[in-house]
Amino acid sequence: MVQVFTVVAATVLAASIFADSASAHQMATRSLMSTDERKLFMASAKHALGDCANTESMRKLQERAVARRAAAVESIRRQRRQRRLDVDTVVATNHESSLTGVTADTSSSVLFGDEVACILEPEVTYGPYYVSGEYIRDDMREDQAGIDTYIDLQVIDIDTCEPVTDMYVDFWHANATGVYSGVVADGNGDSSDASNINATFCRGIAPTDSDGVAQMLTVFPGHYVERATHLHMIGNYNGTVLANGTYTGSSIAHVGQFFFDQDLITAVNEQDTYVTNTQAITLNEDDMWLQAAAADEFDPIMEYALLGDSVADGIFAWISVAVNMTANQEVETAATLTANGGVSTSTSVTSGGDGETGGSGMAMGGSGNFGGSVGAGTVSTGV
Repeated sequence: MVQVFTVVAATVLAASIFADSASAHQMATRSLMSTDERKLFMASAKHALGDCANTESMRKLQERAVARRAAAVESIRRQRRQRRLDVDTVVATNHESSLTGVTADTSSSVLFGDEVACILEPEVTYGPYYVSGEYIRDDMREDQAGIDTYIDLQVIDIDTCEPVTDMYVDFWHANATGVYSGVVADGNGDSSDASNINATFCRGIAPTDSDGVAQMLTVFPGHYVERATHLHMIGNYNGTVLANGTYTGSSIAHVGQFFFDQDLITAVNEQDTYVTNTQAITLNEDDMWLQAAAADEFDPIMEYALLGDSVADGIFAWISVAVNMTANQEVETAATLTANGGVSTSTSVTSGGDGETGGSGMAMGGSGNFGGSVGAGTVSTGV
C-alpha cells in the first residue's frame, strides 16, 4: 500500500511541477506546492527512501561510496605527505657543488656530466610581471648593482631525452632590492616612477646551443614580499629572430621558476646593495611556488659554485630541466617592449609578441660564453 501511495504522490508532484513551471512566467509569485501538498510529498519521500535503504543494491552502493571516499581521502593525504617530503628534501639539500675551478667558460659536460637526468619540471606560474619583446643577449645586468651571477640552463626533451637546440629562453627576475623592470605597479618598487615601464634590466633572452644550454650573466636576484628568491624562465621555440635583436612569433614549451639554497641567499643578503632591501624575507620552505615546482621528484634549486673566496666574487649556478616540446603554454603579459619603449598591457598570448614589438637596439650576444653586451636601445633605472 505504501508503494502505491508513493507512486501516486510522485505522479501528483510531477504534474504539479509541470503545470506550475508552464505558468511561472505569467504568475511569478504563485507557489509551486501548497503547504499541505509539500508535507504530503516529504512524508512519502521519506517512506520511499527508507524502503530503498533496505534493498541489497542500495547497501552495495553505499559500501562502494564509503570505499571510494576513503580511497580518495587516503590518496589526497599521500599526495600531501609526498609533496611535503619532496619540499623538505629539496630545501635540506646542499646544492653547492664540489667541483673546483668552475668559471664562466666551464663546459656543460663538466657541469651536467655524461648522463643528464631527464625529469620533467612541473609547469609553474609565470607571475604578474612577464614582459614580452625583450632583447636577445647573454648579459642582462645593465647598470644594476649586485653580485655577478652566471646562469647555465640545460634544456632536455622529455620524449627523447636529447638536448633541445634553438630554444630561446626568456629569463627575468627582480633586482637586488626586489624590483622588476618594465612594470609600473603597486608592490613593485616605487609605483610613482613611471620611467620603470621603459627599463629592461634583469631581463633577457638566450638561445640554447647544440648541448641544449642557454647562458645568461645577471646579478643575483633580490627578494620581495611573500616570495622566496627566484628566477623566472619561459622556453620559446619555432619563432623568428628580428633584425633589432628580439624574438617573435614563437610557441611556448615551458614556464618555470628556479630557486637558490637558503644559506646562499642569506650570505648574499648580507652584501652591499642587498642589505638595503627591507622587504620581508620568505624562506624557501614557505614559498608556495617552490612547493609546486618540487613535485614529482624535480629539484628546482640550482646547483652552484662560488667564483672566489666569497659570494662577493661571483656565483656560477646551473640546472638541467626536461620539457615537453609538444606543449604550447599560454601566458599573459604585463607589458611589451616596443621600439618606443615599454607599453603596459594585459593580453593573453601564446607567443613572444608580434613583429612590431621589440626595442630599437641590437642586443645579440657576442662571441664566446657570456660575451654579449647591452643593446643601445635599452633604458634602465635604479629602482
